Amino acid sequence: MNIDELCINTIRMLSVDMVEEANSGHPGMPMGAAPMAYVLWTRFLKHNPKNPKWHDRDRFVLSAGHGSALLYSLLYLTGYDLPIEEIKRFRQWGSKTPGHIEYGDTPGVECTTGPLGQGFGMGVGMAIAERFFAAKFNQPGHEIVNHFTYVIVSDGDLMEGIASEAASLAGHFKLGKLICLYDNNHISLSGETKLTFTEDVCKRFEAYGWHIQNVEDGNDIEAVSRAIKKAQEETERPSLISVRTHIGYGSPHRQDTFEVHGSPLGHDEVTATKKNLGWPLEPKFYIPKEALTQSRKAVDRGARLESEWKEKFNSYRKTYPELASEWDNMMNFKFPDTWDKDIPVFPPDTKGIATRAASGKVMNEIANHIPSLIGGSADLNPSTNTELKEKGNFQFPDSADKNVQGAASGEWGYGGANIAFGVREHAMGSISNGMALHGGLIPFAGTFLIFSDYMRPAVRLAALMKLHVIYVFTHDSLALGEDGPTHQPVEQLSSLRAMPGLTVVRPADANEAAKAWEIAVTHKHGPVALIFTRQKVPVIDRDKYESAEGVKRGGYILADSAPHKPDVILIAAGSEVHIALEAYERLKTEKIKARVVNMASWELFEEQSEDYKNKVLPSDIKARVSVEAGSTHGWHKYSGLDGIAIGIDHFGASAPGEILLEKFGFTAENIINKARILLAG
Repeated sequence: MNIDELCINTIRMLSVDMVEEANSGHPGMPMGAAPMAYVLWTRFLKHNPKNPKWHDRDRFVLSAGHGSALLYSLLYLTGYDLPIEEIKRFRQWGSKTPGHIEYGDTPGVECTTGPLGQGFGMGVGMAIAERFFAAKFNQPGHEIVNHFTYVIVSDGDLMEGIASEAASLAGHFKLGKLICLYDNNHISLSGETKLTFTEDVCKRFEAYGWHIQNVEDGNDIEAVSRAIKKAQEETERPSLISVRTHIGYGSPHRQDTFEVHGSPLGHDEVTATKKNLGWPLEPKFYIPKEALTQSRKAVDRGARLESEWKEKFNSYRKTYPELASEWDNMMNFKFPDTWDKDIPVFPPDTKGIATRAASGKVMNEIANHIPSLIGGSADLNPSTNTELKEKGNFQFPDSADKNVQGAASGEWGYGGANIAFGVREHAMGSISNGMALHGGLIPFAGTFLIFSDYMRPAVRLAALMKLHVIYVFTHDSLALGEDGPTHQPVEQLSSLRAMPGLTVVRPADANEAAKAWEIAVTHKHGPVALIFTRQKVPVIDRDKYESAEGVKRGGYILADSAPHKPDVILIAAGSEVHIALEAYERLKTEKIKARVVNMASWELFEEQSEDYKNKVLPSDIKARVSVEAGSTHGWHKYSGLDGIAIGIDHFGASAPGEILLEKFGFTAENIINKARILLAG
């Protein structure tokens, strides 16, 4: 057994022993994909095990996250801070080796994967970020950004629709530094791929504009090596290398069967496999010294590569000190002290402005001071107001027609901050995650609130990974009008609020939209969903009512009966706040003392002290009316069991927005009537 074969079998059997010890997991994929992973990690991957966050490292994504044992084996063997004790505690409470790889739990893991296709999309996002930084910072003779993104994908990844969306966009952008290795083992979880997946994957990707190669024998590491080298040399097309592998390789009775996909081999089959591969039966987790020595060469190599890069960057800093300073600021998310000085303040206006329009003005001012802001919409820029003016289009620099309709203003090339995602919400969500994971960028993604459903898996992963991603969701209620129930969000707000780690902010007017953007830009421990109106809403007179700064506390008293204790509390969010204010003023004429609480963000409100929350919503005031043009689900948390929640728990209709609001009870008159009912007791 030569050294390469010894190392590959070490990866295989370490993975098998992990799964067997846990009596849970997916041994098949690591056993089949070990050779190509070994070649990639030992011959090509630019990484430093002692500094997993080195900026110019290659990114590696195991999109087939169920094969986590493969990655844990690679991380341990190449010298990352993942002790053998953690390998032995695979899938156990508190271990650094969870069942599916999770970002933040394990050194060297670039992203959380498991939901198939998401890792593929995140890889595209990482490749976009690399091209953006290369265009922005590289100078003649000073190339400080030059790394690849490698993704190992399974048939399941490529079956999922998100992969098609992301692959199409990657081909369009000509992301030549994106290389995907397809673990083509002909087996899925429940059977052979002949049951469901007989298309020619390579021809599909070729049609997307990808560079295609086939490796007929996944155990032929020299063939794999040649293919990766050719992929590196292809500069204008992303690469797909289809590698014919055998799931459960080496298992006498389970190789090439679906049973080995997601179940331990069992004691007898583990014994048979070890004998078949010439592996010692004991001890468990056996690691030959020669294999460990060979694999740990990655430590010295990685230190040398990073040291060389640091020397290169020091030279860059001397030659281009301003660019180097900007690099430092972007990589450390350090904003200039005056980053928010040009955020507009909107004067009181009863006719008002749509919060989506206010958002567009605000984000453009922020982008003038924070170059990390990058993103776009799912073919909805004119509707979501998410174009960054004069910030250019992220496109392949030499593509023919730069005067295409809908192009953003500014340069055309990889340095552009506007990404035209096309009608690809699924991919937009995962690509945004990939850009955030790469480091240095604050990505935003815009679409109608109703289509947040298309992005939900990626939004969930962003929340799980605590990524700094901003979602711009517009057309937030029935008031979008004539497009009807297919486009009118009803359950989306409550659905998003139910997601742990996602901060949802629904501002009431233009000035609150500005504050919402300030929250989103500075909120670094999870994604933020900004919820904006299609229709105009009045700009609240802040001399008469409380400051828009209150939004930063999630919920605040906007109007009150002070110094008198209120008889009733009206709680509202977004475009319904001005309706609650109208009801408040009318109740005042009836000598009914009311308080208006603007509940713009449940999550931010829940972060406040109990004392503050009790001051805003005193427990002894039971007469409460909540109002939001969406599902009432969850609102009784604030309106109370004795209160009334005005909302809509059915689908809408096609009609002008103002008619719908009236017909479904989102009026000051209805709020007043509900308050009277409560007070009549």
